[in-house]
Amino acid sequence: MRMTGARIVLTGAAGGIGQELALALADRGGELLLVDRDNEALALIQGRIQRQGGRARVHACDLTDQRALQTLVQQAQTVLGGVDVLINCAGVSSFTNFEQERPDMLELLWRVNVLAPMHLTRMLLPQMQQRGSGRIVNVGSIFGSIGFAYFTSYSASKFAMRGFSESLRRELEGTGIGVTYVAPRFTRTPINNSAVNRMAEAVGMNADDPKVVASLILRAIAQDRNDCYLGWPESLFVRINAILPRLVDFALRKQNRQTRNFAVAND
Repeated sequence: MRMTGARIVLTGAAGGIGQELALALADRGGELLLVDRDNEALALIQGRIQRQGGRARVHACDLTDQRALQTLVQQAQTVLGGVDVLINCAGVSSFTNFEQERPDMLELLWRVNVLAPMHLTRMLLPQMQQRGSGRIVNVGSIFGSIGFAYFTSYSASKFAMRGFSESLRRELEGTGIGVTYVAPRFTRTPINNSAVNRMAEAVGMNADDPKVVASLILRAIAQDRNDCYLGWPESLFVRINAILPRLVDFALRKQNRQTRNFAVAND
């Protein structure tokens, strides 16, 4: 799919991956509506894009509010004249013993990571169906294919997004609307607190820069990919886990013991 002239709604635009994705999309000629809760951060990104000659509007929005989502859809129609690409990039994470997971955090995880992108996709699909073209891009995680201990709530939400993407893709086959599911591995972004970063370093977890992840997401969109798992050997482990999950159980035992120390400290 060509980005030049494409009308794009990007959620989580003030996040680590979202910012880099916004800059890269604008550089390729996309017409952007950038969405996040942080209005000041959105204004800074918009300024950078405009100084580089790109085109971007911003819309501060609480994605957990159904009425706010309806306003966002109306804004997309008003400022873009419709949507060609929806990129669901907003997300929150949680690193803790599951029995210590706060109920409000569990609710927030599912509202931001799962319900918001599903609602937004449902609301914008009629615009795409009317034109017979479009692409939904869901930014998931390797954690959505391999369940990681002490990221239980986060992993579960990303498993849900992977299932949503697969089901919707099959439902929309033949309509001209594609669905891309992109699964980054651990990425150096503010979504990770200090305990997560210390844990990742201690267990030797591979980590990517947000700019690298953004470029790979763009490539997946340009190639109309259905699925894209980022990083080696993590992408291989995804396949192994699908076939031989008990083997992965064994391989992760030592890492789980190390991870537990940081999760307990984080509580």
